[in-house]
Amino acid sequence: MGKNPRLHRGPSFPSARANKQVPSTDSVYFDFRYVPINLRLQLTGSGASIWLRMEDEECNLLIEPRQRIVQKFSDFMTRVAEFEELAAVGSRLLIGFQQGLEFLRRPPINKTSELVEKIIKSNETKRVKSYVEAGCIDSHDGTQNISKLHTCQLGLQDHLSKAKCILSEIESLIDDVVGGMQTTNENLSDLQDRYFDKWDQQEPAYDKEEITSTHASHLQKHEAIDYAAMMGIIFSMVKQDYVMQERIVSSLNLKSLAGELESYCLMWSLRPFINDEIMHQAWKLLP
Repeated sequence: MGKNPRLHRGPSFPSARANKQVPSTDSVYFDFRYVPINLRLQLTGSGASIWLRMEDEECNLLIEPRQRIVQKFSDFMTRVAEFEELAAVGSRLLIGFQQGLEFLRRPPINKTSELVEKIIKSNETKRVKSYVEAGCIDSHDGTQNISKLHTCQLGLQDHLSKAKCILSEIESLIDDVVGGMQTTNENLSDLQDRYFDKWDQQEPAYDKEEITSTHASHLQKHEAIDYAAMMGIIFSMVKQDYVMQERIVSSLNLKSLAGELESYCLMWSLRPFINDEIMHQAWKLLP
């Protein structure tokens, strides 16, 4: 009868089934154009139908989990965007704390300068005299800046609390995706075992080791892995960014040096642990 037409490993052709993606040359699949007409009915009624049914069920098992993963990824990126907004607010609060503290530390006028002394004497009024004696700090301004320092510090503490909650939500979404992938893999393994048993019963001549998943199945798996990997990378960056912010806020006090505050503000705004290129790639993954 010629060559065994059961399985054909060769160049890819469109499958006879509607709108199936073409498998790669590494996949093994049925192409009924290579099967003589007198054998098609036999194959369709036995091993081939088992394989095609397995292909359908496998794709169904992958499509729904993939949709869930994409939705989880979308929720994940929403939380990341919220964290980004919080970081911007925190940066403004930190700058406000720095400005308030620097105002209180502003040195008095240097009266040893001849020029300054002449200006003060030429404009010496009771109000100017009181201002110079108070160290060139208006009492009202001083009160306002002390209040500003307190407000900024409370705001930064609130920022950390909200950021920590978002971080927990992000981590939970990753756990959901990983758990979903593990469940899907287990279901696929059970499905393949079940159909291979039927295959052995009806077509013992076929070698089940030659059967591989379809190109669509592999594509679904790789896409899921891509989403999960991207989530893991971004979570690592965001967590490091949060830890940096937490350390900065915990070190703030009225004795913080000006140079330290300047460095804190710079590091917070630069966000060295966040890779912008990776973030752009992540946004492109959204449908």
